[in-house]
Parts: sequence; structure tokens; C-alpha cells
Amino acid sequence: MAKDRRRLRAALRWVAAVAVFAVVGTGTAYGITRADRTDVPGLATHSDGRWDYPTLVKPPLPSGSPAPFAEANKVNAHYADLRRLVLPAPRGATADGALRGADGWLATKDFLALYADKADREELAGKLADYGLRHIAARGWTTPDGTHTGIYLLQFGSATITEKLLNTEMTVDDAPAYPVRGADTYLRDEAFPDAARITDVLLAPYVEDKPYGAEQVRLACLAAGDTFGVIVQSRKGEALAVPFQQTVTLQSELLS
Repeated sequence: MAKDRRRLRAALRWVAAVAVFAVVGTGTAYGITRADRTDVPGLATHSDGRWDYPTLVKPPLPSGSPAPFAEANKVNAHYADLRRLVLPAPRGATADGALRGADGWLATKDFLALYADKADREELAGKLADYGLRHIAARGWTTPDGTHTGIYLLQFGSATITEKLLNTEMTVDDAPAYPVRGADTYLRDEAFPDAARITDVLLAPYVEDKPYGAEQVRLACLAAGDTFGVIVQSRKGEALAVPFQQTVTLQSELLS
């Protein structure tokens, strides 16, 4: 019964997201890629720009360990293997082997390479150490349309730490405090539907402001319990909204 209720909540959330898109006139709709998604009207095909993700399955928790947002979990820790909580690549994508790291963990220096400015990298390295970074899990891929995606999950000691990182260290004045490579100026992504946000996951989505160069960048920072996430998508010409929103929401689901 609990699983049925979770599925119903997910279905209702995605139906609400579709309604948001209809109101703003985008004419697009997307849903979580699961075995039961064809039960939700309007979410049966990928012709609207969604990527074809494999069925998402959360890894099992160690015996006796609570879920991250269970009442008994006071620090909102993820006890499941973080490497198995990174969103898998959609079907047809080419994996970025450089983001797997040794034993599936990414070195901090490889995460910091995401940022173009040397001073930013040095400052952020100090902050990550001060906040007690434990390890980083990551995955990246390129889809046939040329969109490159990078997902980075950084685990700390508690939700208090990641929320502070999100609110005071990694964002400032509605913009990322540390621009990633390929983009200098961002706007808050106001088109990201509230209905597609996941309960218990704090989210700050951004889109590169015009004029941009050969590629456009979309960026999301999120805090989900003890895990801080950075999701980056870039594409020649324009980074499309639907796969970005789909990717961010599915990753949030896995961490919830």
C-alpha cells in the first residue's frame, strides 16, 4: 500500500507539471520514466522532447537504516551507496568515462575542474574541506543531439550543511556564486515548474543569459538531505528546457 501511495503521489505531481506547461503555452509534457508511467494520460510517448531513461530503482538501504527523510533520520543522511543514487544515462547516450573516478568516486580536483576561474576553484576547495566533504559520486553523458550532461553528488555530514551551502555559499543574488565553464552570466530559471519540484529537495535552477557563445548552459544546484547536487547541461545553439527539467526532477526523485 505504501508503494501504491508513492506511485500515486508521483503520478499526481507529474500530471500537475503537465498542467503547468499547458498554462504557459509550451505545448510540452513529460513524466517520470517508470514502468507505470503509461498509466498517466499524456505521458506515454517521448515525442515531446523527453529522454528515454531506464526504469529507476532506488538501491536497498542497509539493514536497520532509515530512509533519508524518515522521522528517525535526524540528519537526513543517505545510507544507501551514493554511487547508486546517481541518475543513469538515458538510452542512446554516450557515457563520459572521465566522471566515474576510481572505484566510482570522483576526486575533488576533478569536480573543481567544472569551474573555469582558478581563484574560484581554490576558494571552493577550501569551503568544501571546511564543510567536511566526504566524497563525490558523478556521472556524465552526451545524447545524440549533442547535449552534454554532468551530474555531481557531494555528500556531507547533515542536511544543515548542504542547506547552508545552497543558501549562502553556492548561490548569491539569484545567481550561482561560482560560474561553471562555458557560461558567465545566469538568470534564475523561472520556467522550471513548481509542480515538478520534489518535496524535501531544495532546488535552485539557472539558465545562461543571452548573449551566449556557441553553446548555452543550464545549471541546477540542489540540497537533498546530506547530499548537495550540481547538474549541468550544455548544447550547441540552445540547451533545451524539457530534458533539463526532466533530468533535474528524476535526480531529485532518487535522492528523496
